[in-house]
Amino acid sequence: MSSLAEPQASRPLSRSPARSPALSPALGPSRCGGERRRGAPDGGASQETRSADLNHAIRLLEGSDSSNLEEEQLKVLKKVVKRFENGLPLKDLAQIIDILNLCAEKVNEQEAFIEPMCELIKLCGIPFQKKKLSDEVSYSVTVSKLIAQLGYLMRVPSSQVRIQICKCIISFYKMELPKKLLSGVNCRHMLKAQAASRLCLYLNDVDPSGQLVFRSSEILWNLLENTSKEEVVNQLSSLECVHALKEVFVDLLLHGFRHYDRQLRNDLLVIATLVAENPAAPMIESGFTTLLVVLATYTEVKIPNPLLKGLKLTFSYEDFEMKKLLFNIIGILSKDPRAVQLLSENDVMPALLYYVKPHQKPGFHEWSASQYEELQLHAIAILASVAPFLVDKYLSCQANTLLLVFLEWCMGQDPFFGQGNSFHGTGGRGNKLAQMRYSLRVLRSVVSLYDDAVNLNLCDQGAISQLLDILKYAANKSKERDDAILLEIQADTLFILSAVCENDAHRKELFSYEGVDILIPFIQMDPKKLYSGLGHNRLLFSALDCLWACVVGCYIAEDYFLEQQGVFLLLDLLALKQKNLCNIILGILVEFCDNPRTTFHISTWRGEKDQTAANLLIQLWRQEELDLGVKRDRYGRIADVKRPIVSSFQKQQEVIPMPANSPSFAIVEISENIRAKLYLLLCKLGFEDLPGLSAKDFVTLAIIRRYVDFKVGEVWSEVCTELKEEFRPVASDEEALKVISEVSENIGRSVAALQTEVLESQHRQEIREEEKTYTKIQAVHKQKEMVNKSWENFLTRTSNYEALKKAKRLQEKSIEASRSKLKTQNGAVHSTDIKGLSTTIGSGRLVTVESTPSQLIGGPLSGTDLALGKPSVCEGALKKIKRVKTLDSIKKDLGPVE
Repeated sequence: MSSLAEPQASRPLSRSPARSPALSPALGPSRCGGERRRGAPDGGASQETRSADLNHAIRLLEGSDSSNLEEEQLKVLKKVVKRFENGLPLKDLAQIIDILNLCAEKVNEQEAFIEPMCELIKLCGIPFQKKKLSDEVSYSVTVSKLIAQLGYLMRVPSSQVRIQICKCIISFYKMELPKKLLSGVNCRHMLKAQAASRLCLYLNDVDPSGQLVFRSSEILWNLLENTSKEEVVNQLSSLECVHALKEVFVDLLLHGFRHYDRQLRNDLLVIATLVAENPAAPMIESGFTTLLVVLATYTEVKIPNPLLKGLKLTFSYEDFEMKKLLFNIIGILSKDPRAVQLLSENDVMPALLYYVKPHQKPGFHEWSASQYEELQLHAIAILASVAPFLVDKYLSCQANTLLLVFLEWCMGQDPFFGQGNSFHGTGGRGNKLAQMRYSLRVLRSVVSLYDDAVNLNLCDQGAISQLLDILKYAANKSKERDDAILLEIQADTLFILSAVCENDAHRKELFSYEGVDILIPFIQMDPKKLYSGLGHNRLLFSALDCLWACVVGCYIAEDYFLEQQGVFLLLDLLALKQKNLCNIILGILVEFCDNPRTTFHISTWRGEKDQTAANLLIQLWRQEELDLGVKRDRYGRIADVKRPIVSSFQKQQEVIPMPANSPSFAIVEISENIRAKLYLLLCKLGFEDLPGLSAKDFVTLAIIRRYVDFKVGEVWSEVCTELKEEFRPVASDEEALKVISEVSENIGRSVAALQTEVLESQHRQEIREEEKTYTKIQAVHKQKEMVNKSWENFLTRTSNYEALKKAKRLQEKSIEASRSKLKTQNGAVHSTDIKGLSTTIGSGRLVTVESTPSQLIGGPLSGTDLALGKPSVCEGALKKIKRVKTLDSIKKDLGPVE
């Protein structure tokens, strides 16, 4: 946002103390430690005066309303506007917000406050001023509040104020600086005249005034800030200029004892750092690199060096700034292969490892606790850049051991209160997280080399167990606060474990049980966190990579992961269908399928709406082909039998003859999408009897099943095209190529025919289902009609007596017709009529049966098994029933027992 840029009008001929060229973040603090203007009075008093004026203005505006007080209030507002006409300082924005709010309250009753309020709002559109480089971070929340406050001020009932607010907001994105703030024109003209190289060449001339170096450095800084930094550096990169810079720097280093000299020395060191970033600069040839490296390790290694004879460093703030600049330049020099040997010879590695230890209580003439912490973190950060280039020195200094011991201290309970007040100390206030963060960065940088000696040395020191402890420690801390630093610590630790355990079965066994228990919660991460911006996505990828490297290939770890339902969790993640996750998850599942138990877990999994794994894989295939632009008809069938699975991009590529050892585009394409992994997984599951598939899925499955055949056809097609471009095949070869091409096409046609058959079968099935459904509907309607007809008949019998008699006659006829025509001799005849019935509906289930007359005993049934000559079991049962009834009747007569 343009409002955070720094105006330059206050110092048109020299750089602002808060401005510095684009360096490493570590250079920020070294260039922002207060005013550097030589010979100028300290600006602290003016800052206090300005704050006092704003506080006075706030108190005055809060006073009671009166005509005399109103004049004073308007006068003080004009003074505030005049004082900040070149921009509002970031440190004063909170008070400016209060003043704007007070003005808004007064505008409702006193229109005289509209104009000064508009002037203040106008100042908000000018770039804010900063004193230190860290002000942008320190006051970012205040700036946000100010912008929000501008929105709230739209409530002021003044169109003039509202229009000015809109102009102010527009100026945040597009603003032309006032002409008096533009000071780069002369600098561009000077640069064209080779001013940078000319000034540098004359730095060592005789200077009776003592101002030559100072004025020259100021002009160089103006050129760096207002023109192309690359062009200025190119002009300073000649051997003569580098040598001149070196001589002036050494003179100030050895003979400059004033505060002014140390500041100028640091300024030249920053310029030398910029020159060192240019690979073409002769820093090594001039001896400047050697001098800087020796100076960087001067206080840690304690080895006398003739280059620094007579040097006496103090623990002043300027020397502290120089120390950080020297650390920074080591990181820059490590990128130059020519300088690596110098770094090794001058004991840079032991000097940086000197800080890999807990901070001891400082003495009287040493760095303060906050300064030491800043140097410590800076040194460890530079160690991460240097260590990969000095592996032999790294191992000889037992750096792995030192780092693991230091990490143990970081997790310990020893009282330590980190200051957290530097760039590298972010998030480390009151804890040791910053130290842990940068130490893990060092380990990450060296293990990423996949050097067997480094990894073996780490494992011999028990690194795997300790790294797992760090993961648990950071995970517990994340439960308290989930911030970017803790996420980075966990991600780096997982990466280190991946690099150490990969391709080593024994290390994977050491990781197995405890490691799997730690990995499971990462895989169960809430998908919403992936978009938080804190780094959860990186953490998840690191966990998946660790799973692939540390678990896959070790049956002990694999079986335990399966027992913990790990495959289910992977499929849950895959079901999210996030393209950036699918590739790695499918790769892990393919590798896992070498374990015979994995296939059962994949087949058992069920997702949302009872989705099966096979259905999920086929859906991913269709989505992948859609993204690749593979041609299909509206039913998903093959549209081009000659090139069934070719993507749109592949069709656009011309076939270029390639060497025999170079893969063609058809082969390279396999690794650029997920279709091959989907094919392999479905091969493991089998293409028969897959549950949960629709006809559309079977159509797609027919293509997947012949993926390899189609890919072989693509390769042969490329071979044919390449041959025809450079050679003319003989008749037999041409016939063979034709047959191969026809075979590929026939496979495409057979798959298309199978797809059509599947669709037709599905269509027939749908018709049958539709007929069944229609039959059911008909039956329901018929039943409803019968119920309605029965109801109508009932109503008719109820309301029409003749109809009731007719129904009675029909009933009697029906009963008569149902009787047997053969009548039993002397048989009893029972009447079906119920006497005294007055209802118009049929009788219920109540039936009265008359007992058999006594004269029939010994009749026609007497000779059968049912003869009543002997008392039967049933008769005894009836007697018992009678007795029970008698007891029941007695109980009833007696009434309830109290």
